[in-house]
Amino acid sequence: MKRMMLILFVGVLSTTLNAQDTKAQIEFKTDVVDYGEIMKGSDGIRKFEFTNTGNAPLVISRVYSSCGCTIPKKPEGPIAPGATGIIEVKYDTKRVGPIRKTITVYSNAEEGTKAIKIKGTVLDES
Repeated sequence: MKRMMLILFVGVLSTTLNAQDTKAQIEFKTDVVDYGEIMKGSDGIRKFEFTNTGNAPLVISRVYSSCGCTIPKKPEGPIAPGATGIIEVKYDTKRVGPIRKTITVYSNAEEGTKAIKIKGTVLDES
């Protein structure tokens, strides 16, 4: 009976350890998108490409912008291991001046929160 309990315990322990090794990883192609100099009213949509370099599905639960002038859009479904995804960011280019905004990505990746940034300058039409 003791031997059976020991075998059962070792089996449960090894299953638990293997389950803990399964994690999603998010790796962005670039952490900063530079708009450069753009004209007022220009297309403000840019994309952040990322890859799930982990061995479990990546679920992005939320993306949050530091300003209401920047609207991020996350992927709806999970990203399989090895697959790529896109986070789309739309900046309101009717605001003239420098762009320095942070978008925070919340996910089930090993690093649960990740900051990505946009920068640039919106020039007046005149």
